[in-house]
Amino acid sequence: MIATFINCGLILLGSLLGLLFRNRISPRFTAIVTQGLALCVLAIGFTSATATGNTLCVIVCLVAGCLLGEALRIEERLDRLGETLRTRLIREKEGGNSRFTEGFVTASVLFCVGAMAVMGSIEAGVNGNYSILISKSVIDGITAITFAAAMGIGVAFSAIPILLYQGGLTLLASSVAIFLTDSMITEMSAVGGVIIVGIGINMLGFSSKKLKVGNMLPAIFLPLLYLPAETGLLGLFSRLF
Repeated sequence: MIATFINCGLILLGSLLGLLFRNRISPRFTAIVTQGLALCVLAIGFTSATATGNTLCVIVCLVAGCLLGEALRIEERLDRLGETLRTRLIREKEGGNSRFTEGFVTASVLFCVGAMAVMGSIEAGVNGNYSILISKSVIDGITAITFAAAMGIGVAFSAIPILLYQGGLTLLASSVAIFLTDSMITEMSAVGGVIIVGIGINMLGFSSKKLKVGNMLPAIFLPLLYLPAETGLLGLFSRLF
């Protein structure tokens, strides 16, 4: 939970800075810092991915997870959820209240709906590794500066859904961690690391077409099925041959 509290704190700090220095923040400064953070995200992803003890597990789970996520259209549904929240909650009204709602909803959707929030919460709950959520916290804090400068104090209140959503996911992940073996945790982290690399690539804009990292999320959980199946098949082959 500590990483989620840090996330909320940096959103509040970023919102405060955005309100204090409204219209004085150059986009080129936030752009270069975001690029630096993207490189850190890539490093975190590579570190987790290379920790695997079963490369075939990572490959099979990632391929199967991508197919499952594409079939379920997870990325598309997440985007649609965000747009639905914006259109239903943001009202075109005169005055500051409309800007408050716009800032709150826009920031909440951006900070909550995403692969990094899910991956970071699982990694924190299962592995006690806060690096992903800490990186996300810094990114959210910088984003909050520009959002608050444009949309006002409502951005700061997005820390509330972040606390409930990310905190809830982390607690849920930690509650099931006792049922997972060390190899399951390692391979889940490795698969997640590959997905984190995809997030870093999207942040840097290397690809003209954004990688659908949301559709890759099911892959994180597939080692829970793959590893027992692999063990069973190896045991069966050893008895037959």
